[in-house]
Amino acid sequence: MAENLSSSELIKITNIDKVYKMGNSSFKALDNVSLTINKGEYVAIVGPSGAGKSTLMNIIGCLDTPTNGEYIIDGLNTKCSDSKLAEIRNKKIGFIFQSYNLLPKLNILENVELPLLYLGYPSSKIREKAKQAIEKVGLTSHLKHKPSELSGGQMQRVAIARALVTDPQLILADEPTGALDSKTGKEVLQMLTDLNKEGNTIVMITHDKEIAANARRIITVRDGKITSDVENEREVVGA
Repeated sequence: MAENLSSSELIKITNIDKVYKMGNSSFKALDNVSLTINKGEYVAIVGPSGAGKSTLMNIIGCLDTPTNGEYIIDGLNTKCSDSKLAEIRNKKIGFIFQSYNLLPKLNILENVELPLLYLGYPSSKIREKAKQAIEKVGLTSHLKHKPSELSGGQMQRVAIARALVTDPQLILADEPTGALDSKTGKEVLQMLTDLNKEGNTIVMITHDKEIAANARRIITVRDGKITSDVENEREVVGA
């Protein structure tokens, strides 16, 4: 069911708690968090280990649901069945993970085609769209390569192509440079910056303030709460 959002709002989180039960005790990972992210923003969510940023990422990515509160993405309320939540996740969100999450037995082209297969795209369009996404990240000459034949930076480029192939409303990047050397990490960050300039909405999760400084807006999470939310005017990539 569609909810009332302004035309510019993509994500609206209202008074969210997330409580995990551990035996007879409980732990509140998120405490009354409210947050709005507009279409076309590039946002970094930063905080130390255990701050709650990964829990917030899982809720934004429809990988988990809040204990209390409301989360609306692109007009859709995520308080719904597991199957509907999976549909929202698959259609609306492209994921980029630190560990790439590529299937080792599939080549690059097949890895990028997978999300389209899950969404039931006609076979006549799947290969064409996958090739276009791979071309965008500069790996057209590696279509038949397996992940084991690629460098870390190339594997992350494949992951970005896979995230883009469904034309998602949101690109959610979890520590996207965490497994990369600094030079390759800068290249990946530059790619995210370029994607944002093209109009893509990006939310990046990181523990590293220097990495977060590449975003246009920085949200700091600590002890399950948002402790700051500031606009960032400087561009660090390429400096």
